[in-house]
Amino acid sequence: MTPHGEFHWNELLTWDAPRAKRFYTATLGWTYEDMPMDGESYHVCMSGGKPVAGIFQMPKGKGMDGVPENWFAYISVDDLDARLALLVKNGGRVMRAPFEVPGVGRIAIVADDGGAAMGWMVPAE
Repeated sequence: MTPHGEFHWNELLTWDAPRAKRFYTATLGWTYEDMPMDGESYHVCMSGGKPVAGIFQMPKGKGMDGVPENWFAYISVDDLDARLALLVKNGGRVMRAPFEVPGVGRIAIVADDGGAAMGWMVPAE
């Protein structure tokens, strides 16, 4: 498990996953393993047989319209509820309440006191 306070995962949020996959295959040599997610596919980027990132196709009409393509980072935390309480106490905000992703971990989407968004998660063991 990734130690507390370290970056655990990065994913590309894109409007065109096939284009993004072609680009990262051509430039970085990535291959992909697809996994189902809410009726769509989540693309796990592989380098040397090891998962290194993810590509998420943003769904149209589900609250993400107008969001620019971006890389999104997730930081590992030791206790999500306790860390969220500290986040709020110190001027941050919870943008999406904690949710469970089976086999991945418990995640919340947060913003720091300056508005920078990220995911905080307790990775699955």
